[in-house]
Amino acid sequence: MIPYGRQQIDQDDIDAVVAVLQSDWLTQGPTIGRFEAALAARCGAAHGVAVCNATAALHLACLAAGLGPGDRLWTSPNTFLASANCGRYCGAEVDFVDIDPATWNMDADLLEAKLEAADRLGRLPRVVVPVAFSGQSCDMARIHALSRRYGFSVIEDASHAVGASYLGRPVGSGDHADMTVFSFHPVKIVTTGEGGMVLTNRPELAARLEQLRSHGMTRDPARMTEPSHGPWYYQQTELGFNYRITDLQAALGLSQLGKLDAFLARRRALAARYDALLADLPLTLPTRQPGAESAWHLYVVRLRLGEIGRGHREVFEALRASGIGVNLHYIPVHLQPYYRALGFAPGDFPEAERYYGEAISLPLYAGLTDAEQDQVVGALHAALRKAPAA
Repeated sequence: MIPYGRQQIDQDDIDAVVAVLQSDWLTQGPTIGRFEAALAARCGAAHGVAVCNATAALHLACLAAGLGPGDRLWTSPNTFLASANCGRYCGAEVDFVDIDPATWNMDADLLEAKLEAADRLGRLPRVVVPVAFSGQSCDMARIHALSRRYGFSVIEDASHAVGASYLGRPVGSGDHADMTVFSFHPVKIVTTGEGGMVLTNRPELAARLEQLRSHGMTRDPARMTEPSHGPWYYQQTELGFNYRITDLQAALGLSQLGKLDAFLARRRALAARYDALLADLPLTLPTRQPGAESAWHLYVVRLRLGEIGRGHREVFEALRASGIGVNLHYIPVHLQPYYRALGFAPGDFPEAERYYGEAISLPLYAGLTDAEQDQVVGALHAALRKAPAA
């Protein structure tokens, strides 16, 4: 089975983890700070705060932005559950903005219209989470301008987009977002096994994130409510979490980060090769967002079902039966039973629902060979053929 995504681990990565295993610090040690500083420098951000996974990163970013009960968070329905769940963790209402039919990212026109309507009703969001789906930024300049007009915080869910750029600047630079979240799950561009990071240029947000990730504790006398009792002393000044990442994970991430350019080059070459090899098939291929250079976490195609004569599920299952581990990103979040129980229903976000009925994620990862990609394309050709009449 050729999977849709997988990690790329070499001996350098293994050696980096072993070195930490042989050191004095397995967690809460110096490798974490080095990893944070390295990714922040790569992205042109002032601060990086590493945590145990990107879901935790989104949760802490929402808390740092002041999201709480009575507030609202808006995100895309075409995303993983965590982009919405982070708002619910804070006790906030969650709503969605439908996707652009070309880029499959949050539609900035629809966002503006929804903001205008919410402003009239006094129901503006405190946080908007645009998602860099498949590794490509949304229309972030427009979203940032809207945030200044309507007073919401922008938390960019760039879980797919380590190494991507937008308007000539790295995603994560903070030019168009208050905070940016990355994921280091094994199928992502670089991995720490599990892990995530929040980047920001605002020192007060970074300090809050650091405190929240470790139980809400501080050893900083300036943040305490009374004088220190001694060198051992700490205080819990708010309710935090154990969302810490380990030095083992950070060592793997640092080593992987050194190969980021090579990973990106291979993913982009494979995406360009798919573009050429699939051009004559009844598919809608990915469309580039103007000004965005994708990191190509995913390569998604949409079936032009009226030209195929086979159903979406039939094509998907034919590919799986051929040894191609395709996947589907994503089931629209508002159609999940939990969100339906909150009042959402089919038809609420029709473009995301149309997308869901046609999309298939093809294998794409740095270790995919040309021969394996040719096998994927051959299987797709076969799967798209109309079944012979009985």
